[in-house]
Amino acid sequence: MIVYIKPYNNYQISVSISKGFSNPVLNAIRNIPGRWWNKEEKIWLIPNRNKILNLLLKNLYETEEFNAEEIKEYKNDYPNIQESNEQKINYQIKKMNEALKVRHYSEHTIIRYLKWTKDFLNLNIENLNNLNEIKINEYLKKLALEKHVSASTQNQALAALLFYFRFIQNTPVTELGSVVHAKKKTRIPVVFSRDEVIRVIENLNGTKKLIAKILYGTGMRLNEALSLRILDVDFDQNEIIVRHGKGDKDRHVMLPQKIIPELKIHIDNVRKIHEKDLKDGWGKASLPEALKGKYQSGSKEFKWQWLFPQKNRWKNQTTKEEGRWHIDESLMQRAVKQAIIEAGINKNASCHTFRHTFATHLLENGYDIRTIQELLGHSDVSTTMIYTHVLNKGVCGVISPLDRF
Repeated sequence: MIVYIKPYNNYQISVSISKGFSNPVLNAIRNIPGRWWNKEEKIWLIPNRNKILNLLLKNLYETEEFNAEEIKEYKNDYPNIQESNEQKINYQIKKMNEALKVRHYSEHTIIRYLKWTKDFLNLNIENLNNLNEIKINEYLKKLALEKHVSASTQNQALAALLFYFRFIQNTPVTELGSVVHAKKKTRIPVVFSRDEVIRVIENLNGTKKLIAKILYGTGMRLNEALSLRILDVDFDQNEIIVRHGKGDKDRHVMLPQKIIPELKIHIDNVRKIHEKDLKDGWGKASLPEALKGKYQSGSKEFKWQWLFPQKNRWKNQTTKEEGRWHIDESLMQRAVKQAIIEAGINKNASCHTFRHTFATHLLENGYDIRTIQELLGHSDVSTTMIYTHVLNKGVCGVISPLDRF
């Protein structure tokens, strides 16, 4: 019996067995973490890592069907079956990307988690085989003291590393109990007055003005509003469906009655843009992953088009294919910042301030906190409770002793 162990690619090693193999030898391969069976080539594929290779050789030796000299001879014949540190990191990031997608994490979260993990691994590139909670704490300390990141950013980096250790390194969670969690400070959100909302919106024009009205009128996050498709607006039910919101949750919000005429005109203009794109031979919109294979022709249907498409079509320089994405967030953010300045408002406000203002004004109008929680899509009512602090009550309702004179 012969076990053939050969380099397969930059990330994997192939393992195959000649006829007459025994169950102990087969189990020696099956007990390797990350191994899988390639049916087409009839070989086992295992991660191309020294640690994994040594475990395989150890398992084979313990079957007592190979002697120490054969194992030693193999290691001498193949000294190059080891990957560079850069290859190790790339392989780890590839595995983490797959693990995040399997668990349906949002694209934004995947990008951030991969960024923090890759940064952490690069920082410990010379010590990749000895990563533990001490290294995590050192990295978090570096973020806080040298890069001066916020507590929420630091905790996001921690969440990424905990995911990496749990699902990629298979390190028991109990061993990570001593990592440092940054204490997130409670900040009262910036809120517009009703007059300020009007002034900001009036300093915007065209599509951006309509988007601002939707942000304030529904409490959506900016990326949720820009990700709306034509089919998400239901005029009959007077509602808008927010799909794949934070936490990959869908929810329903009201359709403000005041914007219905303006929104219908906007949709007619989007239809004309789409018809021109179709006439030019394009007109495809990017479909959600689950629908790409199911509705291959659906990408050209008007209902799947973005409610707020970008002005110009993008062009793939390789395939020459053209299409449209929705308006970029940065364009709306810059427009709102400029509108706030022109309105003469001296607050550290942004697009997200419309969402804070939506919740606060609903509370002022007497709506209960649970209804507002559902409209905002908060998982925990404690998150929504922050808006009770900005109502014109509490300390603001107390008369100062100075005013008694």
